[in-house]
Amino acid sequence: MQKFIIRVDSENSQILEKMDEECFVLATSLDAEYCRKFVEKAVAENRVVLFYGDNAIEKAKQYDADGVILDLGAEKLKEKMADVRKQLGKRKFVGLFTRNRRHESMIVSEVEPDFVIFKVWKDGFENVKELTDWYNDFFLIQSAAWIMEDGVPAENLRTDFVIK
Repeated sequence: MQKFIIRVDSENSQILEKMDEECFVLATSLDAEYCRKFVEKAVAENRVVLFYGDNAIEKAKQYDADGVILDLGAEKLKEKMADVRKQLGKRKFVGLFTRNRRHESMIVSEVEPDFVIFKVWKDGFENVKELTDWYNDFFLIQSAAWIMEDGVPAENLRTDFVIK
């Protein structure tokens, strides 16, 4: 059964007050005070907080978050991932985006992130479903579906996580 990661792109007092899910991913563009409060409350409630966006590594370090979600591309990925692990430490989570292609998902998996992320839109859903089915048949690294728009039937994807 898939677990949900809640994406927080704007300040939302309801999410901050009632942390029902186990994991959250915060946009780096959020206000510093909101991020501080969010991470403090998440730690108190034993929740996981990741950052994504520009300067995600710096934000994760600043707030002592649990990790990051990054788009490192496919070139020199091994060196980039080694640098990320060096900056964050080995105990932090790193999720990496992959383009929705088999070859790139293999390359991304080779650097051993904690999970690989596939972006999913309604248009092209069947292609991503086929890709995530294939991925989960061959790889042990967990996968996530980053839902890009409402109406995507994420429950039909064979991913470990759904980010929405």
